[in-house]
Amino acid sequence: MGFDDRNPVIVGVGQFKQQLEDVSLAEEQYVLMEQALRLAADDAGAPKLLTDIDRLLVIGGMWSYPDPGRLIADAVGSSNARTFLTAMGGNMPQATVSDCCERIAAGEMDIAAVVGGEAVYSKNKLRKLGKDLSKSGIDLEKAERFGENVSMSSQHERDNGFLMPTQIYPLFESAIRAHRKETHYEHRMRISSLWEGFNRVAAANEHAWVQTPMTAEEIMEPTADNRMVGYPYTKAMNANSFVDFGGAIIICSVAKARSLGIDSDNWVFPHSATDGHATFLFSERDNFHESPAIRVTSKRCLELADISIDDIGPMDLYSCFPSVVQITMNELGIDPERAATTTGGLSFFGGPMNSYVIHAIASTIDEIRKTGEYGFVHANGGYATKHACAVFHNEPPKGQFRRMNVQEEIEASPKREVEENPIGKSVVEAYTVLHGREGPEKALMTTLMEDGKRALASTNDAQTMQSMMSEEYVGKTLEFSASGSFEFV
Repeated sequence: MGFDDRNPVIVGVGQFKQQLEDVSLAEEQYVLMEQALRLAADDAGAPKLLTDIDRLLVIGGMWSYPDPGRLIADAVGSSNARTFLTAMGGNMPQATVSDCCERIAAGEMDIAAVVGGEAVYSKNKLRKLGKDLSKSGIDLEKAERFGENVSMSSQHERDNGFLMPTQIYPLFESAIRAHRKETHYEHRMRISSLWEGFNRVAAANEHAWVQTPMTAEEIMEPTADNRMVGYPYTKAMNANSFVDFGGAIIICSVAKARSLGIDSDNWVFPHSATDGHATFLFSERDNFHESPAIRVTSKRCLELADISIDDIGPMDLYSCFPSVVQITMNELGIDPERAATTTGGLSFFGGPMNSYVIHAIASTIDEIRKTGEYGFVHANGGYATKHACAVFHNEPPKGQFRRMNVQEEIEASPKREVEENPIGKSVVEAYTVLHGREGPEKALMTTLMEDGKRALASTNDAQTMQSMMSEEYVGKTLEFSASGSFEFV
């Protein structure tokens, strides 16, 4: 098949892991990104391409650089590169790659790089020693902005304790369990077996942070080293953000790749991409066992590439918690026995905050080069809120790269109103029991009033919390009083 000179093509990917016993030797975050970018250029077989970068986009992270891209560009000789810093969100790596592909196809630029990195592990270890990572470039002007930060929780949600992903994703999990009519044990074993498959991939991945094999039983059962966090999730089912990683992706036009002498055997073509988001407030979702936003972004992405999910070989479904993987697999009709990660997932590979999907894309690209199959990546930000998907292949698309924002279609999905001052009977639809190191601390519940509105509730009653972890509380009725308290009836 012939190549269109304006086709965007991924020519290099780089993954850098800093896993040190002596954290006093740790490099700061931008250096990890720089190292990954150099590895990506080496992967392309054209280290000199770094001087030609038109745009360098850095995924927003847990650090205070005003313009990390400038530090990286200066270090690698990309003095003419425009530098950008993205908004927060796990969808951003794919969203930026998609944007770069679109701009390259339109002739706006020839070569771009997307990088991201964190050093949370070293930073936390150093803090315990009364030290910190070095901080370069603090006086630089702010980089150009890519994307906007949007609040994804209301004051009402926050006032009721619904704030962190570790609190909200386990809610979704209980809704999935109830929808499937599983017992607590059946459900816990099933999701632990799913996570065992992710662990197996990580154990064989040299780039993964955790390469220790774990059985489903070991993942499921709480221990001193694997404590319960938000029932039914043990620590091993939560995204592991305590990692030091750098990741990089280099995209250019076919014409530019040719001019740089990059071997076409190394090229991987983005075929299609989609973007869209659910309601920013999780409490306004219609239900928690489905996701119209995931369904639409994923399916339209496959349609744009003129393929089905059965045509996909390697895939990486965003995996901060088991619930979002299950929802995505269900929405796309993916066999639960299929491998759904190329990295090992955020629990075992590691979750460097917003930049994980750089590694998902890189690992998927590596697999496509080996197998010659189509690859699929799903990126997620927030509480299964913001989504970006893409299809890749080592052969060019039939036409040009195609990208679509599918928000209008998502907006047609049903939503719920939230009753902030509930009075009367309401039925539990989802819940979790949050744990501290000493055991259960608080149960969070979402409930549905008789008029269909959603109401939030919580309890720290010890007996109730224990009962919730063995008995099914989804479907139980409670009654709110005018004072805001409630009791089960």
